[in-house]
Amino acid sequence: MRGIFRWAGPAAAAAVLAIVIWRLGSGPLLDGVRALDGRALVAAALVFLITTACFAWRWKTVADGLGVRLSLADAVAAYYRCLFLNLTLPGGVAGDVHRGVRHGRDARDLGHALRAVVWERTAGQVVQVSLTISVLLVMPSPLRSSMPFVALGLAATAVVVVLLARMKRGRLHSRWERVRSTAVVDIRRCLLHKRALATVVLASTVAVLGHVLTFLIAARAVGVTAPVTRLLPLAFISIMAMVLPNIGGWGPREGVTAWAFSATGLGAGLGAATATAYGVMVLAASLPGGFVLLSEWRPRRRGPRPEPLLRAWPRHRPHAGGTS
Repeated sequence: MRGIFRWAGPAAAAAVLAIVIWRLGSGPLLDGVRALDGRALVAAALVFLITTACFAWRWKTVADGLGVRLSLADAVAAYYRCLFLNLTLPGGVAGDVHRGVRHGRDARDLGHALRAVVWERTAGQVVQVSLTISVLLVMPSPLRSSMPFVALGLAATAVVVVLLARMKRGRLHSRWERVRSTAVVDIRRCLLHKRALATVVLASTVAVLGHVLTFLIAARAVGVTAPVTRLLPLAFISIMAMVLPNIGGWGPREGVTAWAFSATGLGAGLGAATATAYGVMVLAASLPGGFVLLSEWRPRRRGPRPEPLLRAWPRHRPHAGGTS
């Protein structure tokens, strides 16, 4: 049963991608790859550097709050490696699991390290959803009419979560009470602290805007001439689709972007080409993470072996007149 659920997400993502190719052909996807040039790739790499640094800053802040500290340089390198794994392996979370386990082993506190990754990613998703709803509420898009209901639904969900967090059930040492109390303490320590909250919101906002900028660069590269105000909601919709189960980011992004462009009158083909160009740009920008991974796999050079003590000790020669 676990195997079925494990492969259900990638299978659904592959099905979406297959439907896009079946309906539009492979032409738009190939056009998205051909449209990229050196300027677009360099611009994407620079934006990716900024967004990765913001992700690392957010992770470091949350981890410091939980007592599993790490330096910003180590966080940036680990996040590059994490994003590279997320973009090359099915599921999109293998890199996060790897960096949580790796950090836990280095800090000798696996539990807090893994929870730091969970809270850091959760906080980022909350900020991203909030920004997406705000943009889609005020700017014209295919989803604008549905946004008030979505906002009310998410607000009601947040109220329910808060009530559940405050609710106490059963004995003090029950499993639910332990989970609830641990989550409340973690959130207060690593997210709701005044400085931590400002850092997490700022870093997440800059990172989301960086991904939106990369999407706009991809759209211009494939020949989309629509004004930025028209493309901005579509960029948020496309990036939000990557939260769904995917194969290294591929699948739902292409399907949702093709639909959004078609509903806006820009054409499903341009939407699929833009999503493909965006995926290639992000994948190319994440390649430094592959080098980080290779450098960690490379065996460390060993220094010269110390000479054994008996060999290093000078021999005691006998005196000329007899034995010592």
